[in-house]
Amino acid sequence: MIQYFTTNWEKIQNFQARPDDILIATYPKAGEGVGPFYFPLSRNEYERVPFLEIAFPSMDSGVDLAEMITTSPRLIKTHLPVQFVPKSFWEQNCKIIYVARNAKDNMVSYFHFDRMTLTQPDPGDWSSYFKRFLEGKSIFHTWFCCLILFGSWYDHVNSWWKKKQTHDKIHYMFYDDMIEDTGEEIEKLCCFFGLSPSVEEKKQIKGGVQFDNMKKNSMVNYSTFQVMDFNVSHFMRKGKVGDWKNHFTVAQNEEFDEDYRQKMKNSTLQFRWEV
Repeated sequence: MIQYFTTNWEKIQNFQARPDDILIATYPKAGEGVGPFYFPLSRNEYERVPFLEIAFPSMDSGVDLAEMITTSPRLIKTHLPVQFVPKSFWEQNCKIIYVARNAKDNMVSYFHFDRMTLTQPDPGDWSSYFKRFLEGKSIFHTWFCCLILFGSWYDHVNSWWKKKQTHDKIHYMFYDDMIEDTGEEIEKLCCFFGLSPSVEEKKQIKGGVQFDNMKKNSMVNYSTFQVMDFNVSHFMRKGKVGDWKNHFTVAQNEEFDEDYRQKMKNSTLQFRWEV
């Protein structure tokens, strides 16, 4: 964790969820663009779907923003591992969407995000970042700290998957499926929420959540967010499945595949590296 989360930790853990709250949980840069499903893109993403654990100076914290929302349902997003989700979400039996992305593309996207965000230590070069991502931990030296914020991708996706097996209010989605067939994933969400939007409404939703449309929309792309340097990279960069091929060397891919086989051998989760 970084100080912007830890200094607000008690407030996060004591957050009071409402029964009709919807929590959107992901590992960082795994894709959580389901806000337009409920709300038109007419308000800034940061205010419309508060990021629960964030607490930057001179800005309202995610908890404060969530508490300011008087309409229902509230959409709240988090990158917290399942064991750190405030207990009120479980007590209120809230519906939760978890979005998982294949680890190779997730790693690449997270690397570029760490390059452009001003709140975390510089990620360093790609080769060292690749190693740290596989290890899923931070490396501390006397003169610098290299974070993998929110820890291991493997722990994150597997712990949420395990929770889903005993909690029927969790809808586990895959980013790669959303890219391949957005319409089908919208249908699954409608079923999960018990909604029956019209054909026209579904068409509008599908258009709203298309990556290229969201990337151009200042209400969603975080271009007004002061803690990101868009001269380095965009918050919404490519949104492709398979972009890892432009970053992984042959040796890195072989190392990754062997590491993946070992760490996922007891998991029933299935990911795709391309669509």
